[in-house]
Amino acid sequence: MADVHECSKSSQDFSNEKNVPRAKRKKLSPSDYTIKKRQPFNLSGKRNKDIFVTNKTNFKAQIKKCEKLLSSGTSEVIIHGLGAAVHRACNLALQLKEIHYNGVELDIKTSTTTIIDDFEPLHDSADYETISRNNSAIHIRVFRKFSISGLKYQE
Repeated sequence: MADVHECSKSSQDFSNEKNVPRAKRKKLSPSDYTIKKRQPFNLSGKRNKDIFVTNKTNFKAQIKKCEKLLSSGTSEVIIHGLGAAVHRACNLALQLKEIHYNGVELDIKTSTTTIIDDFEPLHDSADYETISRNNSAIHIRVFRKFSISGLKYQE
């Protein structure tokens, strides 16, 4: 019976802990600040085979860029998508797989990326603010199942 009382006691502690007030983020009005969004990925180490997918770039142009890299002898292309562009990055990878008649494989990794927004005041009465938030990201490695040199006709 002692175990039952201990369990009920711990659940009461948990309910008290749940109702503890937390520090709330203060509201920042857009009329007082301009928002500057920092780059989420480290673009200084960008390689030739990295493709960053956004919702603003032309989808056909992204396919052509990937096709150009794969046809030039690059063994793999890495497609990166962030937030709302995750769906578009998946669609791009699946289109590449369909174009190559399943001759390419996909290696998919998901992650959570911290994004930092800087709020710069428009008036002298306001202070600089930074807010960090999390956003989902996807990294798709598109690579060939077999090399093209092995497909040459042999007599």
